[in-house]
Amino acid sequence: MLFNSYEFIFIFWPVSFIVYFLLNRFCPPLVGKLWLAVASLFFYSYWSIKSLPLILASIAFNYVMGRTISHAAAKPIRLRKALLTVGITGNLLLLGYYKYADFFITNVNSLFDSHIRLLELALPLGISFFTFTQIAYLVDAYRGNAKEYSIVSYVLFVTFYPHLIAGPILHHKEMMPQFDRVRSKHIIPGNVARGLFVFCIGLFKKVVIADTLAPIATQGFDVSSGLGFIEAWTTSLAYTFQLYFDFSGYSDMAIGIALLFNIKLPINFNSPYKAVSIQDFWSRWHMTLSRFLKDYIYIPLGGNRKGTYRTYFNLIATFLIGGFWHGAGWTFIIWGLLHGVAQVSQRLWQRTGIALPRWCGWLITFLFINATWVFFRAKTWDDALKVFRGMFSFDGLHFSLDLASQVLLIAAAAAVALFVHNSMEWTARFKPTVKYAAIIAGLFVFSLLYFNQVSEFLYFTF
Repeated sequence: MLFNSYEFIFIFWPVSFIVYFLLNRFCPPLVGKLWLAVASLFFYSYWSIKSLPLILASIAFNYVMGRTISHAAAKPIRLRKALLTVGITGNLLLLGYYKYADFFITNVNSLFDSHIRLLELALPLGISFFTFTQIAYLVDAYRGNAKEYSIVSYVLFVTFYPHLIAGPILHHKEMMPQFDRVRSKHIIPGNVARGLFVFCIGLFKKVVIADTLAPIATQGFDVSSGLGFIEAWTTSLAYTFQLYFDFSGYSDMAIGIALLFNIKLPINFNSPYKAVSIQDFWSRWHMTLSRFLKDYIYIPLGGNRKGTYRTYFNLIATFLIGGFWHGAGWTFIIWGLLHGVAQVSQRLWQRTGIALPRWCGWLITFLFINATWVFFRAKTWDDALKVFRGMFSFDGLHFSLDLASQVLLIAAAAAVALFVHNSMEWTARFKPTVKYAAIIAGLFVFSLLYFNQVSEFLYFTF
């Protein structure tokens, strides 16, 4: 059930919303939470009922481990660390089995000329996100920042359907207290209006912009056997903007849906393609993942507290892990490595004291981001090389009407990403007036006209 589907928009979402607030009005608060947790599990099961036992087992394991760690607060630190290690290891083993087993088997077979049979497991939807969410919960429980004694509340924390499949990655302490506020038990018209507004912005970004760019990227990466200079650049740029509008559109829709339930999810994007450095980019792109990598990998590795060279190592290691988390493939590892090296390179450049003009910093950053997305998108090493050969070769400079239309589409997407206020800036200006009601209606109706396109959310595969 996609957010941009008729069954979600006209059936599931309104039913879950109406029943939730009716239950909050006439029943104890726990009943409303239970309904929303069950609705979220139904939402998840709608994709594949076979994945339901897995997520329930993961929830049960982490709930027990979280409670055990919390109750061991007065115990020796060695015991608490051992419990945390067991909890994190259990989550990583689950993720590793489903997501990375075939990757390791393939590489072992290639390295040792063996013939170990691949497991060919279907990747459970959202496993990376609900695994990271629960690892963060266990670490927060260890640090004394999260305690959850209600199984219903914990299930809701993990499965709340706006963020379940592709984030944002949440902290328990920033989400669950919102469900317990008295005013959150009632419909708040201002939140409803604002939520619908940001949802419609996200819907437009996804189905009108991202899904229109998708065929250009697919043709270049997956279909064409060779690419000329213009084709290669349209291919890479189409994916660069498709990925942004797809994932930021999903995040906007998730934030908008949650707002109707009076829940504020963290902002996940802040005009990342306006960044003037690689550090600036990662402070704007997938911000909850950046926060997770910093708080739970970079800082525990030592951060910048153990000297310059150790800081550089920690940066590269963090981005390597971040790249591998995205996918079981060498192209993702290369993507992460390049971003780690870029982080180190920027710090080395800063030590020279030379300040680049902002336009120059932006251009270098954007070209680097665009180039590294090629590795992120390519299914194989050969696909990546095919695109790069075209981008850095001046052969095949032919131009056609089809290419001209693609260039115009990409230019329009670039103009929106670079020069138009982002969704959070628009939301901050939002007022429940006739003007904004007309904008909401226009975005929604226009988006509905694009529902017949083939559509998928790119980050569902991660």
